[in-house]
Order: sequence, then C-alpha cells, then structure tokens
Amino acid sequence: MRTIDDLDVAGRRVLVRADLNVPLEDGSITDDGRIRASLPTIEALRTRGAKVIVCAHLGRPKGEVKPEFSLAPVAARLGELLGTDVAAAADVVGDSARAAADGLPDGGVALLENLRFEPGETSKDDAERGAFADRLAALADIYVGDGFGAVHRRHASVYDVPRRLPHAAGGLIAAEVEVLKKLTEDVERPYAVALGGSKVSDKLGVIDNLLGKADRILIGGGMVFTFLKAQGHEVGKSLLEEDQLDTVREYLRRAEESGVEFVLPVDIVAATAFSADADHGVVAADAIPADRLGLDIGPESGKLFAARLADARTVFWNGPMGVFEMEPYSHGTRAVAQGLIDSGAFTVVGGGDSAAAVRRLGFDEAAFSHISTGGGASLEYLEGKTLPGLQALED
Repeated sequence: MRTIDDLDVAGRRVLVRADLNVPLEDGSITDDGRIRASLPTIEALRTRGAKVIVCAHLGRPKGEVKPEFSLAPVAARLGELLGTDVAAAADVVGDSARAAADGLPDGGVALLENLRFEPGETSKDDAERGAFADRLAALADIYVGDGFGAVHRRHASVYDVPRRLPHAAGGLIAAEVEVLKKLTEDVERPYAVALGGSKVSDKLGVIDNLLGKADRILIGGGMVFTFLKAQGHEVGKSLLEEDQLDTVREYLRRAEESGVEFVLPVDIVAATAFSADADHGVVAADAIPADRLGLDIGPESGKLFAARLADARTVFWNGPMGVFEMEPYSHGTRAVAQGLIDSGAFTVVGGGDSAAAVRRLGFDEAAFSHISTGGGASLEYLEGKTLPGLQALED
C-alpha cells in the first residue's frame, strides 16, 4: 500500500477522504477527536504544497440535504486547529465545491459538504455510485484515503474514487493498519480482549474469530446480560438479546474446549430505571432483581477485570463497560481503562464509544499505545473481513 510519502503533490489538487463524523449537540461539536486525528495527514500535504480538498460524512442524512448534518461546524473547527482559513463548500460536487477546489492556493484547504447529502455516495447501485464518484474525482488530481472509520463501507468516496485517481493511504490509515496487524499477526502474549457496548450481535463476528486467537476475553457492557442469561441467571429488565442465547452458549462451550478464558462480571450496578438519578446499587451478577436493570459492571468486577489485564502483553478494548455518560455507571469503564494503562501492555482502544469514554473520563490519550478512529472498521478487520476501502488503496 502506497503512502503519501510516495506521491508528488506540490501544486496538485489532492482529495483527502477523512473521517470527521463527530458528535454534535445543538450544532456544537462535543468531541473533536476525529478532527484532530485527521490533522497530521492534512498538514503533511499542505507543507508539501498540495491544494487539499477534504471530504467526509456526518451522521446518516440518507441522501438528503439536512442542515443539522452540515459539516459547517467541522470546517470552522478544522480551520481553528490548522490555524488557517478552511473554505467550506456549500455542496458536495456542485458549483460551490468546484469553485472551492479551483480557488485553492498551494497549501490551501477546502472542505466539501457532507458526502451523504448525495444519494450516490452510499448507493448499492454500481452505476449510480460510479456516476457520483466520477464527479467527485473530477475535483482532484490525486486521492488520499485517510478515513479509517469508513473503510469497511463500499461507498463512492471510499471505494470508487481511488479507482479513478492515483491514490495512496494517509498517515492515519497507515498507522491503523500497522496496529491491527499487531493484533492479528505475531501477537505478543498473553493477549486479552475486553468487549463491551450494548449488543452481542454487534460483536458476534469478532468473538467468533478471536476464540481462535485471544488468550482471554472479558465481557462487560449491555452485551453481558445475554451471557449471564445464557448461563441461566436472572437479568431483570437489563438489555437482552434472546435470539443470541444459543450462539452465546456455543461460544462459552468453544472457549472452554479451546482453553480461551471468558471473564464475566461477578457483580453489577443495577438501577430501577435508565437514569443517573434512579435508585441503584451493587448486586451479585447472578442475582439481579427482576425489577431492575444492569447499567454497569460492579466494583469487584472492575478489580477482577483489571487483574486479568495485569499480566497481558497485548490488549484490545472495544466498548464501554456501562453507561459511562452517567457518572454512577462510569466506574466499570474507568476501571478497565486504568487496567489497560497499568498493564504496561501494547494497548489498543478500538474507537467509537471506547475512545469517547477515554476522553470524557479524563484519561491521557498518550497513556494508550493506540486509540483507533474506526470502531466498526477495526472490528471487521479483526473478524478477518476484506475492507473495501483498504482493498481499493492496495489495488
């Protein structure tokens, strides 16, 4: 896979597919981590005299122009972080986008409007997607893929445009691939994986694949209640995927058979309602009251998980251990994050909510070996799937 170091970009229009899918509240960015992660590649291209045209998506507007999903706040923040004006196009491939691209000086930066305002971006019809890709590619001379969080999507800006232009991987994608190879090839052991988040079904593929690779798998978050139910325990009103119980039982059986250690919580913080103000308390994991729902792993589980991470040499963590956005249910996630740091292992935080939790709970990002920008993409890579965006850059 070529990188930007292999390109001659001086004076040329370079289309950078970034991942700027940041959370917004009332039009304000609440976590600019993904914008910051995109800076090194953009700066490297600017320094070498490229005319940088950034494209990205935000949310799921489903092919319609929706003001609440405009990238205008992102353009403003990107300009602040770069210390330069960023020309914000009012459309994706229309008159405004062409004017922004054509008007750039060497070292200048423009940001196109939300890619997903165009139905061709996400279309499953090759011809429709290709027609949009033609218009997007016409804005530039070179393509740089740097939006790792989108490389598992067969979208026009990710898959089709690099097939139309000279292309290379940006620094972010190159770094992500290097890290993920450390989790799949020549892994330093013991190799521990901590999985959380709300649904088992989101993690089925990665659990299935890791049963043959990891030494131990720690399960927390909303997905843990399907595991507890599969073992015959009461889970009250907790999140539960009934249709996954047989699959989970099979995973537990295979783990025991293959010597992979499954670590489940021994206690749970259970509340009367999904609220920070609800009555809540710590109960045994096998004795959740029928009228309560679990919203975090308990303190003894936090200690247990930290202990099972302590001797690991490689750790992958994806998914919070509880509803970390509410302070009473943030302690399990905090314990796991601290456990990663204290282990001294090669630690990878698998993007998405885990990365947001690290920042929200006040941890120093530099304390982890790598914080991924692509939760879904990371998981699909670990499942062994072919990622369209990486495939296009390798061609």
